[in-house]
Amino acid sequence: MTLQTPPPSTDLAETLLSMGRKARAASRALGKLSADDRTRGLKAVAAAIREAAPEILEANAKDMDAARAKGLDAAMLDRLALDGSRVAGIANGVEAVANLPDPIGRELARWTVPSGLDIARVAVPLGVIGIIYESRPNVTADAGALCLRSGNAAILRCGSESALSSRTLVAVMRGALTAEGLPEDAIQLIPTQDREAVGHLLSGLDGSVDVIVPRGGRSLVERVQRDARVPVIGHLEGLCHVYIDGAADPENAIAITVNAKMRRTGVCGSAETLLVDTAIAATLLPKLADALKAAGCELRGDGRARAIVPDMKVATEEDWATEYLAPILAVSIVDGIDGALAHISRWSSGHTEAVLTEDQAVADKFFADVDSAILLHNASTQFADGGEFGMGAEIGIATGRIHARGPVGAEQLTTYKYLVRGKGQVRP
Repeated sequence: MTLQTPPPSTDLAETLLSMGRKARAASRALGKLSADDRTRGLKAVAAAIREAAPEILEANAKDMDAARAKGLDAAMLDRLALDGSRVAGIANGVEAVANLPDPIGRELARWTVPSGLDIARVAVPLGVIGIIYESRPNVTADAGALCLRSGNAAILRCGSESALSSRTLVAVMRGALTAEGLPEDAIQLIPTQDREAVGHLLSGLDGSVDVIVPRGGRSLVERVQRDARVPVIGHLEGLCHVYIDGAADPENAIAITVNAKMRRTGVCGSAETLLVDTAIAATLLPKLADALKAAGCELRGDGRARAIVPDMKVATEEDWATEYLAPILAVSIVDGIDGALAHISRWSSGHTEAVLTEDQAVADKFFADVDSAILLHNASTQFADGGEFGMGAEIGIATGRIHARGPVGAEQLTTYKYLVRGKGQVRP
């Protein structure tokens, strides 16, 4: 297992340009591989991660020690931490990607035009994808696996918190590819935490990078969108809402809301704002508050919510715009579905929202009027995950409207070209 390190005398810009050239060559090689080759490579990667679990956990323990010394909060530590179960989950995720239908070469549409030309639109890889992410080391494996499945080369840039974990994972993945006779440069990790490296990557590396995917907080995504010289598939923070309608089943509403907030508070699908219909608030909110507080959740309410549950902290306007990634939930009482829609329209980041109701008309209105990437009816926002969508894994949840939206899996990392077959036609 060899970690990627730049030669001591190599200029940072040249290091990145060299990585770009290697990635471009690897992407061309991937384009010549069969679906079975890519599947074989992915299964080898999954097996190698399982075998290297002790080394991965050792590296992660060092990352965790450094993170604690920096005083990172509990949410960040949870996102960073690996244990045996999570490493097994990473390997299982890669294996799930290996078992997905291959997205390359799919015939998306086919038709014949009056000239007699036969035209087919066929899925092809995007090419070289630069992926910038923060503390979650599982993204390293997910991103590499999804790019390999979709025939793309990946240049990864992890956050400093997960540097050792990610370097170890990438070394394991590259070693598995080499052992299978596949291009190891299909997966590369920028071997420095120098912030200038991000700027070089965003430049496109002299045309080597086709797409940038940022996965992290607002400041990261905004910087990427501002500075990138290549297309961006944006992943904004998860400012997710749960709306409990007056026609909700009370027991289901309590169970779903507690899960949406507290199952894992550090994931982007964790609910951050609870909206309760005034028609049911007086009877439901005290029970719901008790259940959330018993699970360890701090509640911050508006005036109407605090009139019902007085021991809530006072919610300020900042709370409606905050992705806590922590056991904190902002609570507002709204006037029915229209009040919920108005609140979500103003404050949502466009990630994931849920409506809890037994009134199908309310659910239909919610689905029709809310413009977020993922909408759920009577289900937890924690299902906002590519694995739960049957995609094996995801690079993130895209909150933009161009190219990909929602969970970005292997299929979303493709574009298309047209294959036009003729029989000697010339245009008059």
